[in-house]
Amino acid sequence: MAALADQNVRLVLMRCAGFNNVDVAEAERLGIAIGRVPAYSPYAVAEHTIALMLGLNRQLHRAHNRVREGNFTLNGLMGFDLHGKTVGVIGTGRIGICVIRIFKGLGCKILAYDPYPSDEAIAAGAQYAPLAEVLSQSRVVSLHCPLTPQSKHMIDARALAKMQRGAMLVNTSRGALIDTRAVIDALKSGQLGGLALDVYEEEGDLFFENLSGQVLQDDVFARLLTFPNVLITGHQAFFTTEALEAIAQTTLDNADAMAADGAPQHRVTADMVA
Repeated sequence: MAALADQNVRLVLMRCAGFNNVDVAEAERLGIAIGRVPAYSPYAVAEHTIALMLGLNRQLHRAHNRVREGNFTLNGLMGFDLHGKTVGVIGTGRIGICVIRIFKGLGCKILAYDPYPSDEAIAAGAQYAPLAEVLSQSRVVSLHCPLTPQSKHMIDARALAKMQRGAMLVNTSRGALIDTRAVIDALKSGQLGGLALDVYEEEGDLFFENLSGQVLQDDVFARLLTFPNVLITGHQAFFTTEALEAIAQTTLDNADAMAADGAPQHRVTADMVA
C-alpha cells in the first residue's frame, strides 16, 4: 500500500468478492479506496458446488478413469440418493441462497446457519438452526462464508467431531474456513466420508499455474490428493462466461463511480474487516 501511495494511486480494484488479502486499514490511512465485486454470478459458484457434490457422491472422477482404462466394474462406486437427505448450508448470502434453491429442487431438507438470517433463504426452503445442529444433522455440509478472523478454521477438529460419521463436506468459498490438517485426520479415521474442494487455504502457490512437470512442495495438499474420496478443482467455480462479464462490468462501474463521486460503487471499508 505504501508503494502504491508513493505512485499516487488512489484506487485499487479487486475483481473478486473477497478482500482478505488486502490491508484495508492501511489503505484507508493512506487515502486509497478499495473496490470489489461483491456478486457476479452466484449461479456459477452454486452450480459448481452441486456438480462437485454430485460428482463426489457418485464417484464420477473414479468411474471416468476406470472406463478410460477399460475397467467397467462397480466396486467402490456406491453413492447415496440425495433426495430426502438433510443438507447443511453454512452462509446464506447470494450464493448460499442459490445453493439452497437447487438442493430444495433435489428434494432435500435444508438446515442453514448464518449470524444474519435471511428471509429470502427461509422463503427458498431453508430452516435456520445453531451451527452445532447443522453439523450434526446434515448428510452434506456446504460452506458459503466470507473469510474473517471469526470464520477462519471454523471447520476444525471439534466441528468435524460434531458431524455425522461419514458425512460429506463441500467448500467452494474460502480455503481457510477449513483446518486442512484436521480434515485429513477426519478422512483417515472415516469420520469424514468425503471432501469436495474448489479452494484451499494455501492455494496461492498452486492454483492458476501449470505444475504438472514439477514435484508438489505442499505436503498437506499432496496428502489430500491420495484419498479416493476427495475431489478437488482449482478455484474454477466462478469460471463461466456470465460471471466474467459481470466481473468486468462491475469493475468498470467501480472505476466510473470513483471518477464521478470520489468512491467506488462497492467500497471495502475497515469496519468490514473487523
